[in-house]
Amino acid sequence: MNKEVLSLIFLFQIYGQSFCRNGTRPNIVMVMSDAFDGRLTFDPGSKVVKLPYVNYLRELGTTFLNAYTNSPICCPSRAAMWSGQFVHLIQSWNNYKCLDANATTWMHLLEENGYVTKSMGKLDYTSGSHSVSNRVEAWTRDVQFLLRQEGRPVTRLVGNMSTVRIMTKDWENTDKAAQWIHQRAASSHQPFALYLGLNLPHPYKTESLGPTAGGSTFLTSPYWLKKVSSELIAVPKWLPVDAMHPVDFYSTFTKNCSGVFTVEEIKSIRAFYYAMCAEADAMLGQVIAALRETGLLDNTVVIFTADHGEMAMEHRQFYKMSMFEGSSHVPLMIMGPGLMSGLQVNQIVSLVDLYPTVLDIAGVAAVGHLSGHSLLPLLSKARVFSKKQHPDWVLSEYHGCNVNASTYMLRSGRWKYIAYADGLTVPPQLFDVTLDKEELHNVVLKFPDVQAHLDKLLRGIVNYPEVSKHVHLYNRKAFVAWRHSVGTNYSQVIANLRWHVDWQKDAFAYERAIDKWLDGSL
Repeated sequence: MNKEVLSLIFLFQIYGQSFCRNGTRPNIVMVMSDAFDGRLTFDPGSKVVKLPYVNYLRELGTTFLNAYTNSPICCPSRAAMWSGQFVHLIQSWNNYKCLDANATTWMHLLEENGYVTKSMGKLDYTSGSHSVSNRVEAWTRDVQFLLRQEGRPVTRLVGNMSTVRIMTKDWENTDKAAQWIHQRAASSHQPFALYLGLNLPHPYKTESLGPTAGGSTFLTSPYWLKKVSSELIAVPKWLPVDAMHPVDFYSTFTKNCSGVFTVEEIKSIRAFYYAMCAEADAMLGQVIAALRETGLLDNTVVIFTADHGEMAMEHRQFYKMSMFEGSSHVPLMIMGPGLMSGLQVNQIVSLVDLYPTVLDIAGVAAVGHLSGHSLLPLLSKARVFSKKQHPDWVLSEYHGCNVNASTYMLRSGRWKYIAYADGLTVPPQLFDVTLDKEELHNVVLKFPDVQAHLDKLLRGIVNYPEVSKHVHLYNRKAFVAWRHSVGTNYSQVIANLRWHVDWQKDAFAYERAIDKWLDGSL
């Protein structure tokens, strides 16, 4: 561990003794990265790449070992986090349909209750964003046609050993966040809440595939790549294609991962991804350093998390959009005055828990129904009374592109149960994640009683067949409205949704398949 991190630990141990020092409410700083695998925040995953500031939070704060996204894609996940409600309750179905711009978030409530608030960087929780291709592919996922939507995952090395700032947009926002912290220290004693959203370690657009390309390039420099212990990079095991669950195969194909990948390619993609995580960690470190330099660290709660993880070629996939651990398991680390140090919590939690937790830390009452539960009773050095005990399960759901059925994941105890669509037309999956950490053995037929129990529990949380039906109707209506909006340019727009060779070759057949889908649906 470097000298700067050691000095931070020493200072925090001296000053960070009380939850609200001198009776004041603590500042709150949240850094939310994009596509950061939560398993890198604790052993053994933490050994593969040097993340000194993640390690710092682990030593002086609380690390949640089983934290999950409520939807493994950018906008719906963030919508759940900002609103404190499950995705089906806010009808955040895809990257295009999320929260209304005037929705009340926990940041709004903090501002109404005396906090100075500031949000910087990637927010991505309101409706209307992301590419046309992304939303059309989500709306037409029921179309009986397989088409490679994404570019094949690749790596790209830039710069040299002195090239540090690769994701310039993130660094600019991190600089602004640090400057804002310095300004707050100089101008006011009022408590503040700062949110910084990072793009890293989300893969970059593959520029050679044109302006409609998705993020399929893992890009870094030798400086960050040297932070990765290449000898510790595991090559994930894959099921044979004919043994894959049908929804997983659809994801693999549409993500352009059904072809041949060498071991060297797989290890390279994973190494570059870990290097991108190291760059994100350095941005987290700059924020912590600004708090230390201004003397604010001892009265600031720091939260580090992510909207979802990254498959990084596990299960023959990259990107997110999956309930497998690489995609659904997120980091959640919380450090601050009066909170436990060096604690690792096994309790299963999810991003909707952050809304009541932040408000609880600030002493602000929550408004309306929340899906989440405050985590403060699990964190605080003092006894904290909670009206609602956290349940022993979390819910994640997915309704967007690259997956051809609404998906519902219930994580409870040792089990991960995944149900699809109406619960009948697509077979469910059940994994014992304590014994089968790679999630290669679907034991749903071996444990019918467990499946029946978890399905009953799931239906008590969400009537998932009805939600799936609602999403299906939404997709159809939204697509028809969009098709009418583009008018006579419809065929040309469909043909140019993606620029890569496979799309261009099959675009006409895809359009015909859409017509058949609509004829059968309307």
